[in-house]
Order: sequence, then structure tokens, then C-alpha cells
Amino acid sequence: MQVIREALDTPLSKDAYFDAYLMDQYEDLEPDRLRPAAVIAPGGGYAFVSPREGEPVAMALLAKGCQAFVLHYSVGPEHRFPTALLELAEAVRMIRQHAAEWHVNPEAIIGVGFSAGGHLVASLGTLIAQTVLADYQADEIQLNGMMLGYPVITSGEFKEPGSFDQLIGPDASPALRLQVSLERQVSAQTPPTFLWTTMTDETVPVENSIRFAEALHEHDVACELHIFPAGRHGLSLATRETWSQRHDYGKAPVVAQWLPLFATWLQQFM
Repeated sequence: MQVIREALDTPLSKDAYFDAYLMDQYEDLEPDRLRPAAVIAPGGGYAFVSPREGEPVAMALLAKGCQAFVLHYSVGPEHRFPTALLELAEAVRMIRQHAAEWHVNPEAIIGVGFSAGGHLVASLGTLIAQTVLADYQADEIQLNGMMLGYPVITSGEFKEPGSFDQLIGPDASPALRLQVSLERQVSAQTPPTFLWTTMTDETVPVENSIRFAEALHEHDVACELHIFPAGRHGLSLATRETWSQRHDYGKAPVVAQWLPLFATWLQQFM
């Protein structure tokens, strides 16, 4: 396996980067194989980037046949919208540009986001035609699919206020709040999406995932939604690999089934 760090340079930031975890190619194991790329955006309420949703997830997705890329994006309050969105777009553009070198299928780039990172991935999936991304060609930065785990989606009734305060500030205009309320931005061009959350998430209400799934359905976009009956926010893999010893949470065997379910969903890109 190779591990490569690539810096990201955008008009709004110079400090973001991603770590690429790349499977080696072997002569007797499909030496010309192109793999899906999983571009992982960890959560952290747009205040930090959670390590529990970064490298451990990358290792798990490598084992499922992906090349994995963990985005270390800029956060608030120093960096407001659309800084992180441009960084994700630049990362996708770079991965597609290096697809042959990194043995990536350029038509199988999947955004994988958790919590606020889910909002970031879904922003690229829904805002691609808007002026905020006008400096890019759509085919450079288009995601081919999305995996959203307990995502922040809405700035409306069921919002997670802390994430939006970091992303756009507490005094953001109604128009900006509408723009980042992503259930309102879904279109027929939004990529196929795999969603999962828990019924008892007290940080990001389950309605965030439900509203996004409803919007996808209204626009005839393929969607698979799993709502597990119990589990707190931020479970990541829900195994010992992402268990928080300090806070004594993170192991939930039922919820951990999201990964094999997602691996089955991924087969359409293999």
C-alpha cells in the first residue's frame, strides 16, 4: 500500500490536504484493475475534522475494494462557506486527474461523509451547478455516488445549529441558510446516495436523513436509506476500531452492519 499526502490550493485556502491510501497492483492480481475512489470527509461540526471518521474508515473501505482518500478540510469560524466545499471539489478534480496513476475508475468517485462531513459531501452533490462552483467544469468534480452517515442536511426545523454556526455564522442571511439546506437543493443530477443513521441520534435528528431521502425520491434519484433503531451520534464504523475510550462509546454491533450493506451497494461501481 502507498500513502500519499497531497496539498490543496484553492482561491480561499492553502492549508487543506488529503491523504491517499492506495492499494498496490500485482501482476497476478488484475494489474490493470481500476478501483472506485472513496473520498472521505470526516465530521466534526465544521469545527474540527474527526480522526475517528478518517483513517479507520479508509482502512475499512480499502478492504472493500476501494482506493481511499481522507480529506482534511478547513473549518470555522476562520473558514466559512464555501471554503471546505472548494477544497472537496479540488480534491475530486485532482483524484480524477490522477486516476490512471492511482488506479482509480474516474467514473466511480464516491463521496463518503459523516455528520458535518456528510453535509460537505452532499453540498458537492447538490450545488455543483451553482455559481459557487463556477470555476470548475462539472465533469471534473462530479461525484458518481454518495455515502452519508448520520449527515447534517437541513438548516430548517431539524437543524444541528452548531454546524451551521461554524459554516455560515450565526447572522447568515436567509438566502444563504436556504442555499446550505440541502434537502432544498436536490435535483435530478444529484448522484445516487446511500444513507444511514439511527432513530435515537440526539445531535443530528433522524429527520435530516429522511428529508434528504424524500427529496431524492421526488427527483427520481436512486437512494438506499437505513435507519437503525438505536445508537448515539458519531458511531463511525461502530466497532472497536473507532471506539472512543475516553468517552466510552462507539461500539454498536447492529449499527456496524452499515458497512457490509454499503459494500453491497458499492458493487454497482466495481
